[in-house]
Amino acid sequence: MVSSRRQEQPPFSHPTTAARWWSKDSVAIVTGANKGIGYALVKRFAELGLTVVLTARNQSRGLQAMDSLKVLGLDHHVRFCQLDISDPASICSFVSWFRSRFVAFDILVILPIWTQVNNAAVCFNAMNENKLDHAETVINTNYYGTKHFTEAMLPLFRRSASMSRILNISSRLGTLDKLNNPQMKAILGDTEILSEDGIDRVVNTFLEDVKEGRWRTKGWPKIWTDYSVAKLALNAYSQVLARRYKGVVSVNSFCPGFTQTGMTDGKGKHSADDAAEMAAAVVVLPSSVLSTGKFYAGSTTRGICSKL
Repeated sequence: MVSSRRQEQPPFSHPTTAARWWSKDSVAIVTGANKGIGYALVKRFAELGLTVVLTARNQSRGLQAMDSLKVLGLDHHVRFCQLDISDPASICSFVSWFRSRFVAFDILVILPIWTQVNNAAVCFNAMNENKLDHAETVINTNYYGTKHFTEAMLPLFRRSASMSRILNISSRLGTLDKLNNPQMKAILGDTEILSEDGIDRVVNTFLEDVKEGRWRTKGWPKIWTDYSVAKLALNAYSQVLARRYKGVVSVNSFCPGFTQTGMTDGKGKHSADDAAEMAAAVVVLPSSVLSTGKFYAGSTTRGICSKL
């Protein structure tokens, strides 16, 4: 997790080709990749010469993304498979599909799910709204969905000297300084004893507060509250995984900053391509300098900084 008392580490530069550890046989999976930062990341990985698996909840939109990549001449690096990380059956189908085509993979990037209300929404608030009518759905998809998909795929990570990598695309909204509930902050703030049970306790307490109508007075984040709590839980889970798989899998979170996507109504300080460039720089670092358990924040003016 991120505490406001911790110092920012200086930004690091993008890796050079001399530090390249991957090949065309290295496999990256990007979820929610039919548009926005996910699609831009698929493009960037393909440009770097990785084999990429593009996933999308909607089959037709995923295929449209593949058509766009074909126009760019990048489709020969990319495979598509439908995946809804909120659906256990879809996760099982994806795992079977992947096993039938690949031996292992090296990179997993999981993006938040955002869609409009009339599109079977998972995040229901517009830019200036903070309604919690569907808090359980938001939590189940953006935290539990990510967790369940990650756990299903962990046996398929490649074990190698270059180390496999998980990058959860997260948000500063999910940092500890946004939480003003001392009891919940104590559970999430001690990374040495942080556990999945503790994270679930925080999430369940939040959902109970929502159900009882007392969430406004319990110190929960004030902006996009349900989404922010989902990111609090996800950032904590990333740290639990980082500790559990230290030396085998690098697990980090990355906030791309205020990016021009559908989630921000097209507003932002930089493009999805800019955000993808920064995320890719984090995830392809050479193993000699690769960290784990970090929360990175990206800015096109300040560079990429570690908040942990």
